Amino acid sequence: MTTVLTRVWAQVRDWVVALGLAAALLMTALSKTDPAMDLEPLGLALVVASGLALAAGRRAPVPVLIVTGLCVLGYNAIGFEVPAVAYLFAVYIAVRSGYGLATVLTSVVMLVVLPYAVMAAPTDGPSADAFAQARGVLELAWLIAAGAAGEALRQAERRADEAERTREETARLRASEERLHIARELHDSLTHQISIVKVQSEVAVHLARKRGEDVPETLLAIQEAGREATRELRATLETLRDDTKSPSHGLDRVPELVQRAHGIGLRTTLTIEGERHDVPDAVDRTAYRIVQESLTNVARHAAAATASIRIAYLPDALAIQVDDDGTAAADSALVPGVGLLGMRERVTALGGRLRAEPRSEGGFTVHAELPVARIS
Repeated sequence: MTTVLTRVWAQVRDWVVALGLAAALLMTALSKTDPAMDLEPLGLALVVASGLALAAGRRAPVPVLIVTGLCVLGYNAIGFEVPAVAYLFAVYIAVRSGYGLATVLTSVVMLVVLPYAVMAAPTDGPSADAFAQARGVLELAWLIAAGAAGEALRQAERRADEAERTREETARLRASEERLHIARELHDSLTHQISIVKVQSEVAVHLARKRGEDVPETLLAIQEAGREATRELRATLETLRDDTKSPSHGLDRVPELVQRAHGIGLRTTLTIEGERHDVPDAVDRTAYRIVQESLTNVARHAAAATASIRIAYLPDALAIQVDDDGTAAADSALVPGVGLLGMRERVTALGGRLRAEPRSEGGFTVHAELPVARIS
């Protein structure tokens, strides 16, 4: 929206300048026109056209430069001794846009042809004054000044763009270095411990089966959780090292979370409401993380027997709600931990809303609404 408004304002400004200049040139022409002149309407039209053409200078600087130059030659050939102010503006715009060579070539042609255009004018003055009159119409000093002003502003804008690119590159470099630092820290601090848990659980499962014993569901859940944690940690580390990659976890993997919850003895139900449709990747990942973190909190803190997950596809939002029948009381004080804070940050970053609080009937609820634009 801001870009559109900026573009509209620039066009309005160009038209205001063009109309103002056209009006000023028209008044100058009328003040210097001989009432007995023939072809006066054509000359006035060329004077006005030279000013109005500047409205397109930002979009087509070289064509506007040529059009204004032809208008200046035309109304001088008819007999209007009006300064070539519009052409000077066109020179400034063309040079500022980076068309220096085209501007120089066009201006050389103008300086050569203009005296002959003045000599062709139907006036009673001697033709020997043509060059003097031409200099009055298009002063070389003003022409150089217009080009110099355009070049100075072009260089200033170029330096500003380079400075902005340098700042962006520096910021990207620092962000990349920070991601690598975090990746190293995560690898050093978590990979070893998770690997130990995974290996020990697999050994315990293997020994139990070798002895012909029933493997406890809890041990199987620990084994699967270790494998999943290893996969997620690997995907997270790859993402931190290369921000063009992103973990593939999304709503399609919520049933795996439900099965894992069953494995640790938490009876969990999943309900999908509304017409299912694709959602942006960021929303998809955030929804998965909300369900994952909610079930993790239920397993760790709530002492709950059941949990329910509801995912609703609304016309302009995705709603996620996770309820449990744990020990949280409606009047208990909520002290948000890292998990809840992380959920809130994810939801807020997407412009959504998060509500996490004890339920009036007991237990805890997490409700999030994430705005979405449907992907066709």
